[in-house]
Parts: sequence; C-alpha cells; structure tokens
Amino acid sequence: MKKSYVYFLSNKNNTVIYIGVTSNILKRIYQHKVKFFKGFTSKYNCNKLVYFEEFDSIEEAILREKQLKAGNRKRKETLINIDNPDWNDLSEDWIFDFT
Repeated sequence: MKKSYVYFLSNKNNTVIYIGVTSNILKRIYQHKVKFFKGFTSKYNCNKLVYFEEFDSIEEAILREKQLKAGNRKRKETLINIDNPDWNDLSEDWIFDFT
C-alpha cells in the first residue's frame, strides 16, 4: 500500500506555517523548494520542511490535514516543537533526483 503524508512547511524566519498533503513527499517537497507551482508557498518562501506525519492511505492523510488546518497556530507550533524544537529543515539531507 502506498504511504501518504501530511507536512508542514515554513520560511526561514518561521513566521509562516503551510500545511499540505501528498502521496509522494520527496517529489512534493522538491516542487516547493524549486517553486514549481506559483502560489502560497512560493509567495511566502515556504521551502523548509519542519514537520510531517505518515499514513497508510491518502484518505487518512486528508482527514488529518483538515483537522490540522482547523487548529490554531499554537497547536501547530506545539506539534513542531515536540519533534523538531529548532525548526530545522527535515529534508535538508534528502536527495532529490528525478532524472
């Protein structure tokens, strides 16, 4: 079964939190980093992966995404701070090779 993910992106100053969902986290994070799509994340320079959760289905991931988006910023910050208190880019050492 294909895994799915909910992820949080932020900018270098951690002033913005973007929540997304994907079934291919490597490809999707790469797309954010190179600003492949023009939109919120490219406008606000959200290219730092600060949090993610893995699910067994896209349906579960979408439900979780909706739950997280409905929450306030404090709850999102708490999730990040538990696993990544320095708000490091969790994808920093990932290899993005789609050739």
